[in-house]
Amino acid sequence: MIRMLTVPTAAHPTARSLPAQGAGCQPVVWLLRFAAVVLTFLLMLAAVAARASTVAVLQVDGAISPASADYIERGIGKALEQGAALVVLQIDTPGGLDTSMRQIIKAILASPIPVATFVSPEGARAASAGTYILYASHVAAMAPATNLGAATPVPLGVPGTAPGDGQPTRKPLPAEEKDGEKKPAEAPASSPADAMRAKQVNDAVAYIRSLAELRGRNADWAERAVREGISLSAEQALKENVIDLVAQDVPALLKALHGREIKVLERTVKLDTQSATLLTIAPDARNRFLAVITNPSVALILMLIGVYGLFFEFSSPGFGVAGVAGGICLLLGLYALQLLPINYAGLALVLLGLALMIAETFLPSFGVLGIGGIVAFVLGATLLIDTEVPGFGIPLPVIVATAIVSGTLLFLVGGMALRARRSAVVSGREEMIGAYGEVIDAEGWAGVHGERWRVRSRAPLAVGQKVRVTAIDGLTLTVEPTDDAMQRKKE
Repeated sequence: MIRMLTVPTAAHPTARSLPAQGAGCQPVVWLLRFAAVVLTFLLMLAAVAARASTVAVLQVDGAISPASADYIERGIGKALEQGAALVVLQIDTPGGLDTSMRQIIKAILASPIPVATFVSPEGARAASAGTYILYASHVAAMAPATNLGAATPVPLGVPGTAPGDGQPTRKPLPAEEKDGEKKPAEAPASSPADAMRAKQVNDAVAYIRSLAELRGRNADWAERAVREGISLSAEQALKENVIDLVAQDVPALLKALHGREIKVLERTVKLDTQSATLLTIAPDARNRFLAVITNPSVALILMLIGVYGLFFEFSSPGFGVAGVAGGICLLLGLYALQLLPINYAGLALVLLGLALMIAETFLPSFGVLGIGGIVAFVLGATLLIDTEVPGFGIPLPVIVATAIVSGTLLFLVGGMALRARRSAVVSGREEMIGAYGEVIDAEGWAGVHGERWRVRSRAPLAVGQKVRVTAIDGLTLTVEPTDDAMQRKKE
């Protein structure tokens, strides 16, 4: 058997080159290992981030209004789209409209994710409508130095009623004598205002008790908050089982809620808020615009601008800016008013006042229609918003200012129209009567206002003679001779 040995030479360097190539691969191997470690670390971070829950925060500061209801309703929907595990409704409100409050409560009860209402920061309150929202939430929390309560419904269109037990109060009636015996007189039927008051209070009591029973909170105190208008501090509310916990701020609230089990619809949810990411959902442009136009003062001014814009457009048709702007403002004002609790008698008085003030510019009433319109407008604007909820009345200075501006504007327009009616005619057929001219042709032609007219006269006319127009018949003028002195005096 013959063994062949290969001796490396310059032409065959294989045997000596192998160790050199192995040494060169070492940096590549270490680089691949480092990349694998980094990739693993990034995957672990992604997994941790995926497991971390998101908490959406909605902030309501001020009266509960149609804009607030729209913001909360849409905010819960956005939180659901973002995959949030919890919605924190941070409120500070003196109360608000019953319709908006019930819209918010319906959104909370139908929410597939838990909603925690948190009265904060320190010094905030959840009065009136805020108390109902707090009771309806899956979690009720308050910051120190806050309060809730005073949930008695404010009467709509029933002025002069005071919070009570919901039952009409009567003065003691004197006893009646019949057959020598004294018998108590029958109490008269309660007034419509008392009956309406009792209905409102009883409805509110039943509503807040149902919310308290649903969430397992103190229903008796809730009823007292409605009937007696009482309030509680945060610490007292916690002792009375009105709220679930007291927290300093939102991070402290999330730390306290970690691991708590909450029943949402037909399932139980265990909160994981230890390392949750906060997602603040701010009002969008639509909601901010709605908040502006649903201000009762702004709605009234929009309606005024709309009516005046259409009036000026119809009275003097032109470019159309007044009509377009007026139509847009009128529709926006009417849309805002239909979202607010308006008194239709007040709205009718406002429209009547505007109609009378506009009629003042066309009819010679010597100010009677204008003054009556201002009075009707002020009374209607005062009665327009049918609620005593703070923040939803039209301030008296706004009413007086708009009435003064409206009256001044329309009286100025009427004055200008009256002066224009009394001034001399400067164009048209009527302006030709009394005009002066000069005879330019003995056959019966004269120049008047730089134009050549056929003329006739009872007296003979000569070329260059000055004449005055006394009548017009078609395209023929009836003239009479006049001297230059009279013409110069006329001019």
